[in-house]
Amino acid sequence: MTELAVCIPVYDDWSAAGRLLEALDGVAAGLSDEVHVLLVDDGSSEPPPARLGFTPRALRSVRVLPLRRNLGHQRAIALGLTHLYAERKARAVVVMDADGEDAPADVPKLLAELDRQGGTKAVFAARARRSEGLRFWLGYRAYKLVHRALTGRKVEVGNFSVLPWTLLERLVGVSEIWNHYAAAVYKARFPLVQVPVPRAERLAGRSQMNFVALVTHGLSAISVYGDTVGVRLICFAAGLIGLALSGLAAAAGLELASPDALPAWVTSLAGLLGVLLVGLLGVLTLAVLFLLQSRERTSFLPLRDYRHYLLPERTLFG
Repeated sequence: MTELAVCIPVYDDWSAAGRLLEALDGVAAGLSDEVHVLLVDDGSSEPPPARLGFTPRALRSVRVLPLRRNLGHQRAIALGLTHLYAERKARAVVVMDADGEDAPADVPKLLAELDRQGGTKAVFAARARRSEGLRFWLGYRAYKLVHRALTGRKVEVGNFSVLPWTLLERLVGVSEIWNHYAAAVYKARFPLVQVPVPRAERLAGRSQMNFVALVTHGLSAISVYGDTVGVRLICFAAGLIGLALSGLAAAAGLELASPDALPAWVTSLAGLLGVLLVGLLGVLTLAVLFLLQSRERTSFLPLRDYRHYLLPERTLFG
């Protein structure tokens, strides 16, 4: 029998996590794998429960891995995955959220696709339907447009996924997972497929994500493509400079043809705009060159640095 690991980051969402584990236990009863769960406690202000609120029938173990401080959702995933890789081997790792919006009932769909791919590709849940309100939907659509414009890539997946062990061995050497797990997998060009899965309803409590946290999360995903974003901004600035020069040339032509055609301030404003855009292009170019040069200095390497952020894990069951 093979082992399947489940990595679940948790921040004060212990009530929802308990219900998620109970649902996951029911799903595990129908799997051929031994299922082991790791709850990554992301510096919660509320302590995890001393024991589970139910007796698992199929889950083989449930452990809590406390972090020394709150680091955020994505970094909790990075540390949990690296800890799993270093501590025990499994055929694959399931990554899912603790609030229940990643439904345990959909895990077999992802595993079935993993088997169809011969266990060689990451399988991500592509959100076919979202249950949020209109305000969130509008904000999310705006974020997707900005992400596409800056990176050239669509936003199609979240954290809910299955990662085969052969890819986890590579991922623990990818520093970008410190910023964003899914974006790092895409940036590293790992082989992957998507399975359409609707987002489920939250099981309990309220989301800990406020507006600032949501914006930070989105910017973290974009930051993984920092070099691409920089080059695109340079091209955009160069295009604006071209337009400004064209406008300046047209204004100069009109001024020569008829001195009274344009007020003097229009020509002055066009010239000032051209100077500002040239300065912007210079700053962006220097920033991108600095970014590309800094890639030689890896600030966080998961397999090397993860232990510094962990407290001793403890077992809830198994």
